[in-house]
Amino acid sequence: MGVALALPWMESLPLFGQVTSSAAKANTPPVRLGIVYFSNGVEPAHWWAKGSGGAMELGPGVMPMMPHREDMVFVQGLYSQSALSSTSPHLGRMNLLSGAPVSLDPAVIRVGTTMDQILSSQIGGRTAVPSLVLGVEPNELRLEDGVSMIYGSSLSWVSPTKPATKEVYPSRTFDRLIGDGTGRKLDRSILDEVRQDSQSLRPKISRHDNEKLEEYLESIRDIEKRIERAAKDERLEGWRPTLAQPNMPRPKNELPQSVPDHMRLMLDLMVLAFQMDKTRIATLMLNNDLSQMNFKFVEGVQGALHLDLTHNGKAAEKEAMYLKTNQFHIAQFAYLTQRMKEINEGEGTLLDNSILMGASSLFDGDAHSAEQLPVLLTGKGGGTIKTGRVLNYLDRPDEQRKVCSLHLSLMDRMGLKMDRFGDASERLADL
Repeated sequence: MGVALALPWMESLPLFGQVTSSAAKANTPPVRLGIVYFSNGVEPAHWWAKGSGGAMELGPGVMPMMPHREDMVFVQGLYSQSALSSTSPHLGRMNLLSGAPVSLDPAVIRVGTTMDQILSSQIGGRTAVPSLVLGVEPNELRLEDGVSMIYGSSLSWVSPTKPATKEVYPSRTFDRLIGDGTGRKLDRSILDEVRQDSQSLRPKISRHDNEKLEEYLESIRDIEKRIERAAKDERLEGWRPTLAQPNMPRPKNELPQSVPDHMRLMLDLMVLAFQMDKTRIATLMLNNDLSQMNFKFVEGVQGALHLDLTHNGKAAEKEAMYLKTNQFHIAQFAYLTQRMKEINEGEGTLLDNSILMGASSLFDGDAHSAEQLPVLLTGKGGGTIKTGRVLNYLDRPDEQRKVCSLHLSLMDRMGLKMDRFGDASERLADL
């Protein structure tokens, strides 16, 4: 029926911290987290920023962010030790949001639960869609250098062994947020159907498992009640979203044939989800790792992103094309920033009440280097982030430049306080 149900973490919840009361202030907009991933890293010579505010200078790779310098934090020097030490130059570094080691055993799929999905499990119940996991390219199940490409296709993981389901169809994303426009409703409770099917299972399982099954059925009932409350707009918070009905038409059923159109549709749907408060956590993969996306849609560029453009042999013509792919990726992040900056919400904007992160799992794409990561932040996180700055951690001790420290800091601002995440127990200094 197109509805995905999952058990709550139950006993595991205390291990991951607790939600702080400040996350649900009565009449203030909630903080949203949006993460945009682009593959294959950047050209290091063009990836820099210096200065502050409207006078900030940007390198060519970051140039699309020029109109948003005062809304941005350019973060330099963060890294993941497990990614840096991995012997797999690409897939072993697909742990941007967890910092956990990627299993290189082809028989074992394992990486850490990502911070967006930890947030989803803790605060996702406040919205109809706990988290939105989007992509442009479908999952790939082949092996690359003996390692599963499921790592390269997945940014978000609901558990160490299970990637979150990534939606690449704009129409299905719209339907999940809004509905398919037919007005159809479920005539029977999801719970009733599951309960009916479960009756044949009960005699075959132990008493303890029957108790667990009943707990599961009750959790489904809780989900139903939450959906009903959301449909009636019966919110615990006094705040109301600025948009009650979608302000964009339902996308066509088929996948867009234009890559730029596809990306913009997914970005627009992320904005719609935040503005209608359908979700507060969203990720978007503009492309998979090792992507062969052909960039002929960018003027002056020919060839596939990975083999033709990223690995350019330092040939001047191909380096120039690779730079244009970097700029195209950052232009998508700039578009999302601009869209959210244009939407008024309370005394500020949707961007003011959000945190957006644009990042890749590699730095120098040609060299597969992971000694640091390209990270951009925009948005003020509800007044908790000072923008218009460059934060450079390159000269600090390794303990002070962990990307998982950034994740701890961002989760704090989303209302989830944890003692530790990944390989970090300290927040990112100066954020």
